[in-house]
Amino acid sequence: MDIKEKNRNDTIGIWYGILSYTAWGVLPLYWKLLQAVPSLEILAHRILWSFVFLGSVLLISGGWQKMISALANRKKLIVIFLCGVLISFNWLTFIFAVNTNQVIEASMGYYINPLVTVLLAVIVLKEKLTQWQSISIGLATAGVLIIAFQYGKIPWIALILAGTFALYGLTKKMVGVDPVTGLSLETFIVMPVALFYILSLESTGVGTMGSVSILTKVILAGAGIATVMPLLGFAKGLEKTNLSMMGFLQYIAPTISLLLGILVFKEYFSASHFVSFCFIWVALIIFTLANLGVLKDFKKEAAEKLQVPQNE
Repeated sequence: MDIKEKNRNDTIGIWYGILSYTAWGVLPLYWKLLQAVPSLEILAHRILWSFVFLGSVLLISGGWQKMISALANRKKLIVIFLCGVLISFNWLTFIFAVNTNQVIEASMGYYINPLVTVLLAVIVLKEKLTQWQSISIGLATAGVLIIAFQYGKIPWIALILAGTFALYGLTKKMVGVDPVTGLSLETFIVMPVALFYILSLESTGVGTMGSVSILTKVILAGAGIATVMPLLGFAKGLEKTNLSMMGFLQYIAPTISLLLGILVFKEYFSASHFVSFCFIWVALIIFTLANLGVLKDFKKEAAEKLQVPQNE
């Protein structure tokens, strides 16, 4: 691949990343349209219609064979089931946060997610923290503690969102399938539970589909497309550009959500919130610069300076 083509692919990949993370960032606006629907019911519809949409994508692309092959592997099936449970819990928490006017706290969760992922890698995979990663995690922890101290409660929504998504990423790494097939399997495994829940609600007359407007029904069914399209764009972005660039772009989503929480949903954003977020933002800047190789560890840098070149 020549330089011109590589640059073109990078540009295309970056745009896919920007569009995907922007879509994730504005998703609270979509869930606000369903504020009258209970969070658990929205989740059930999100799982069901995501599977329907993904099934259509697999049918068109001929990807069903990959899904069948993965289902035949019992060990993979257990891991995929765990992935499905984790992402479902993550989705439920986010929907609950949006529909209970806690979008600001939800955005905090996705800001600290990369740092929680690193922490999990240290605890589970026994990876070693670099000095800059340690500083980043320390600053982010300070930011969370400021909110906890000020309001007398731990920001559970932020921690659950960050923790479940980090665990989801770690577990997903163990499956070894492409994103579309992986999410199809995850939704396929939890879909029967979601379908049973929806049918139970409808049969007892308390389900939403029998009592809301046609527009609300369309929005509920559209939850599948709203869920899957950003993921497909993200997968395409990863295919075209490098992971570090996609990692940098990921901060678009929580930034948009934060601005929506403050400016559109008029959620309370105090001086303590601002200080807390400043700690987290500084942590993320340090974390990103260290990952890009701009910052070097103190010991390593000192060793390089003290190293005496040997005579040939």
